[in-house]
Amino acid sequence: MTDVVDSDELLRRLQRARACARDEERSWRDRRDALRPTDPGEAGEAAVRVLAYEAVVRVLDEILTPGRRAVK
Repeated sequence: MTDVVDSDELLRRLQRARACARDEERSWRDRRDALRPTDPGEAGEAAVRVLAYEAVVRVLDEILTPGRRAVK
């Protein structure tokens, strides 16, 4: 990627990425909950993806709003 972007555009892109990660996290959480009674193996895979998206959201939150979340 060789495009030069200003800080406002970078901020918008990070905010869109965070919103997308939240949507994906929610989607995988719903899938995990739906699969839990019928397919524990697939529910486990979905749970791993939930954790991955949670991590992405945490990182993007810290970039966009430093210090807002308590450090565990």
